[in-house]
Amino acid sequence: MCGITGIFGQGSKTLLSDHVKRMTQSLSHRGPDDSGFWVNENNTLALGHRRLSILDLSKAGHQPMESSCGRFVLSFNGEIYNHLDIRKELDAVSIHHWKGSSDTETIVEGISNWGIAGTLERMVGMFALAVWDKSEERLYLTRDRVGEKPLYFGWSNGIFIFGSELKAIKNSPGFNNEIDRDSLCLYLRHCYVPSPRSIYKDIYKLKPGYILDLSLKDTSSAPENGLASSKLNLRQYWSLKETIEVGKKNLITNQQEALTLLEQALSNSIKLQSIADVPLGCFLSGGIDSSLIVSLMQAGSSSPVHSYSIGFNESEYNEAIYAKEVAKHLGTKHTELYVSASDALAVVPKLPALYDEPFADSSQIPTYLVSKMAREHVTVALSGDAGDELFGGYNRHIRAPSLWSLISFFPKSSRPFLSKAIHSFPSSFLNHIGKTMPASYKTSFLGHKLHRFAERLDSVQLEDDLYFSLVSEWSNPEKIVLDSKEPDSILRDNSLWPQLNSFQERMMFLDTMTYLPDDILVKVDRAAMGVSLETRAPFLDHRVVELAARIPIEQKISNGKGKQILRKILFKYVPEDLIERPKQGFGIPLGEWLKGPLKDWSEDLLNKSKLENEGFFNQTLVRARWKEHLEGKRNWEHSLWNVLMFQAWLDVQ
Repeated sequence: MCGITGIFGQGSKTLLSDHVKRMTQSLSHRGPDDSGFWVNENNTLALGHRRLSILDLSKAGHQPMESSCGRFVLSFNGEIYNHLDIRKELDAVSIHHWKGSSDTETIVEGISNWGIAGTLERMVGMFALAVWDKSEERLYLTRDRVGEKPLYFGWSNGIFIFGSELKAIKNSPGFNNEIDRDSLCLYLRHCYVPSPRSIYKDIYKLKPGYILDLSLKDTSSAPENGLASSKLNLRQYWSLKETIEVGKKNLITNQQEALTLLEQALSNSIKLQSIADVPLGCFLSGGIDSSLIVSLMQAGSSSPVHSYSIGFNESEYNEAIYAKEVAKHLGTKHTELYVSASDALAVVPKLPALYDEPFADSSQIPTYLVSKMAREHVTVALSGDAGDELFGGYNRHIRAPSLWSLISFFPKSSRPFLSKAIHSFPSSFLNHIGKTMPASYKTSFLGHKLHRFAERLDSVQLEDDLYFSLVSEWSNPEKIVLDSKEPDSILRDNSLWPQLNSFQERMMFLDTMTYLPDDILVKVDRAAMGVSLETRAPFLDHRVVELAARIPIEQKISNGKGKQILRKILFKYVPEDLIERPKQGFGIPLGEWLKGPLKDWSEDLLNKSKLENEGFFNQTLVRARWKEHLEGKRNWEHSLWNVLMFQAWLDVQ
């Protein structure tokens, strides 16, 4: 795993070199083992690289790397799991005198033989590439199919810049780009800034599965009306929409066949992703996804695999006890760490620097802590990320159809009155009722759940409106962000969706297009790379994704449970009673912390005068939610964390 940077624009060799070195140094956490720089003969392009050595620890893996023919120069972040197979294919078509055994050399020689598109077609892995073609004098930027590895690009002071993180962009010469209030609207709604936008004007994220190529003349200025209006050569080489459409035409209706193919595909993915020249382990939460990855990993290993989990003393948020039982059954070498509230709270000041732009998934805190613990023992960790998106694991996938039926039961004319009636009861009162109900009906956070239901009663007209509501934290962010207009997104443009009759499948598609790359994978990448740990996700081998598209929804969600096909595979390795329990997620007692140990910190950031002076938020509406939360009338933990993470980020800019 590494960090890449670059500047494309006219300058002197010394100037370009100095600037790209500063940009690259800001990514030292992503690559603590080595750094490299390259400037072309015309002094128009500078490439930088920071290296975390995983394959071929020798100097033969140093980057930026030139092809043996001298035409191409590559700066690469990621891992190509099948690069040895690609080497065999290269050796079959021509004689290669390999300098080392790195996947970087495999890629650059592949590009020399097959071009960018031909090489990408063969690659299985996670990656962000910057490739310079000396002959055509064109720069190519590309990103893996699903978006595991990040890549930002854009313009500042008339110069084209790019990098693995916004840290590199902000360390470019004279960076002073304005905060984009329209992007801030999207952030308030979703708790992250969706691709291809960033929090800054004229800076973008390259979308997963895309290639961007440009010449020097394309770098002179940013597109006047945003990326959609630009004349840049931006093209897609892999499409989830097309993958799903092809899959629907080739469904695997035989359940046993689907089980066999999926177990085989996951086992092969894990085997490939377990190749490393450094210590390797895996995250284990005790849930279905990570337990399945660890089970298959252990089944393919002759020695105990290293597994890691993190625990909290608050029982509602602690899955470590289940992870320990799974590890004991499988015989892994298990390490767990119980963290106190003070341990978790100590991470909060680090979050703005870790994530570079506002990011408000509060599970970023335990993700950082488990990554930090694992890094003390290993350099690479496998995870169960993407099992929910591909196989229907989120509560919304399972419950939204019933929720829609319930909403539809009430006449539209009566919904506002019912909504108002539910809201008349404080969240704390309803929570107490939920905890005192008979065992079979007992539930935590009843007040929050009922209030969320009430919000949707008078705000949704169609099934897809309900999904949009479920993934929205602030339902009308234009009222909160001053002088803003919320941009359109794929979530509102069904012309960009595959033809799917199933509401559940539409939700899963949209989650995989948006929530997965822009929230889950960002969360894990920044938290893990912040401690120089590489993470790998076997579910995101694109062949597993393509196979998942061929499995009918009935094999994923049935009888009120999701991930049914994953459960069937898992229960071959782990007893059912170790797994079957309500889904908890990977969270923290955020609502209570905001009223307790984080109260003073929050009050400082949400101070009326501070909000007014900064001029981004309608302080009246923000302060109203803060007051309701403190009084226990509503649990606004996530929407408040959303604002707080922006405020904390703004303070360090």
